Amino acid sequence: MQRVRVYARIVRVLLVVMLGLGMAALFGLFERLGINASAQRRQRWSRLFMQRLSNALPFRVRVIGELPQQPMLWVSNHVSWTDIPLLGMLAPLSFLSKAEVRTWPVAGWLAHKAGTLFIRRGGGDSQLLRLQISQHLQQDCALLIFPEGTTTDGRSLRTFHGRLLASAIDSEVALQPIALRYLRDGQADPIAPFIGDDDLLSHLMRLFAQPCGEVEVHLLQPIPSLGMERAALAFQAQQAITRALFGEAAQSVPQRRAKAA
Repeated sequence: MQRVRVYARIVRVLLVVMLGLGMAALFGLFERLGINASAQRRQRWSRLFMQRLSNALPFRVRVIGELPQQPMLWVSNHVSWTDIPLLGMLAPLSFLSKAEVRTWPVAGWLAHKAGTLFIRRGGGDSQLLRLQISQHLQQDCALLIFPEGTTTDGRSLRTFHGRLLASAIDSEVALQPIALRYLRDGQADPIAPFIGDDDLLSHLMRLFAQPCGEVEVHLLQPIPSLGMERAALAFQAQQAITRALFGEAAQSVPQRRAKAA
């Protein structure tokens, strides 16, 4: 029965990926014809794809809090590549991702066509990235970033990088903090995190072999950015997410370096 469950889930995900490829190919055709899709249209189509992909994943999702009524810079803790569809299904969003994702087979092409912004670690292009994010936000397009810069096992947070939040200050856009918690049998899920030297296929097989886990998505109180210093803004967002995940007395502790989806 376990093998049947795994194969059924794989087939379902493959069908969703085929849908995504068809949507991305359509955008590619529009580009060849000189018809550039707006960021808003790409976000709407991306959300449709993320909803289908989330439904194909073995999670029961509970959303706590209210969705923002205007575009903001969303910031979230980062546990797994599954964070992206689980958050992308909630609202029209674009994502900021590491540059290596652009080279991934299928996933990189899909991310590019969906309007993802890519960042190079240590590439010296922080000012260009800041400008790109600011332009994106000024077009009333929400953007989600993972300010830890990598994934963790979900039991603590890394330090949030303030430079990624400077564009919110430039654009006078509020932050929407998100706290993601993966649970299995009432405890922190040891299977969901995508960390260390893990690879996507192995992670998928482990995930699909297990019964459904639980995911809590906490939409926290937005944080105004007007007049804030970026370091203070990053600290305030990190503290809000820490409290939501671990309680008032929790403190961030170092995590071993891990992959970022």
